[in-house]
Amino acid sequence: MKAMILAAGRGERMRPLTDRTPKPLLEIDGKPLIEHHITCLRAAGITRLVINYAHLGEQIVARLGDGSGLGVDISYSPEPAGALETGGGIKRALPLLGEQPFLVVNGDIWTDYPYSDMRLGTGKLAHLVLVNNPAHHPRGDFGLSGSSVVDAAEQRLTFSGIGVYHPRLFDGTAEEVFPLAPLLRAAIKRGEVSGEHYSGQWLDIGTPQRLDALNRELKG
Repeated sequence: MKAMILAAGRGERMRPLTDRTPKPLLEIDGKPLIEHHITCLRAAGITRLVINYAHLGEQIVARLGDGSGLGVDISYSPEPAGALETGGGIKRALPLLGEQPFLVVNGDIWTDYPYSDMRLGTGKLAHLVLVNNPAHHPRGDFGLSGSSVVDAAEQRLTFSGIGVYHPRLFDGTAEEVFPLAPLLRAAIKRGEVSGEHYSGQWLDIGTPQRLDALNRELKG
């Protein structure tokens, strides 16, 4: 399975840190965040990677190169200034990802999720990893009914930014810039999205304060 790391975001909430450094290159425990993702994916046997970039993306390419120094093979999907949002970014990268289901990981999360067991079930277009709601997102995104993701549920969980998608999920999307959520909600209504609740380590590193808190925790 190929994997895509989403790395094109401007990182507005991380400013001023991201004024000169792209968010994926901000350091966690002395190493760029994106390298932690690559290490975890490689440990799960996933070595063919696609990375999209926009804001200051040339720094990402200069740092990672073709990935050989990290034991992986990296292809890049450049995007225009302002990026294409998540859905548009994935769609642009589809020629690099191929015709089989692929894994996508948000570049601005920290997790110990074990990627090696991720699969897409028969007849499904997506499989989502859901986590407990963090303090900054108490209402969550989706619910679970058995192994199926549902849009309306009494207990809602937060989408972790980790998912497996079939290229067919993006069929019929004519626009270039669009979010992923509407595609997922439409597929959920059709019963084409499975999911799981992961209760391990996960953090959305969306602000300098969360970045600093995680670094303090790891150093401690």
